[in-house]
Amino acid sequence: MDLRKVKKLIELAEESDLAEIEVSGSDESVRIVRNRTRVESQPDLMQSISAKEGVNQTPQAPALDLRSKSQLDSVNSPMAGTFYAAPSPDEAPFVEIGQEIVRGDVVCIIESMKMMHEIKSPRSGKIVRVCVNNGEPVGTADPLFEIR
Repeated sequence: MDLRKVKKLIELAEESDLAEIEVSGSDESVRIVRNRTRVESQPDLMQSISAKEGVNQTPQAPALDLRSKSQLDSVNSPMAGTFYAAPSPDEAPFVEIGQEIVRGDVVCIIESMKMMHEIKSPRSGKIVRVCVNNGEPVGTADPLFEIR
């Protein structure tokens, strides 16, 4: 396989935020696996650094993570593509508003680069909102569903 094609696949994986991509041809095969680590900001650390640097800040209440199963959580698109609510146009949608789902249930399909990717629920809950219409384009991290 041409090195330019491999570089293009790497760029494509980065742009689409894919963790893994595999392409096979008649006599060639390439598999690219990205090691993604997220660095989350730490508000307390940032405040202490700013205080040491002499930056004026208004006092803030400490941040509390009150997330519970009763609060809304969103299922976001892991890649850019086209949103499909059902496996085919003549079939029922994977999920509907009010439906109880279990972690790992397929909630929709995102078509990206002529490939269909099943999107699974990150947790159990109840679908309270569908954020995208069938056939609409979505970007990476766009909300698809809200679950409670």
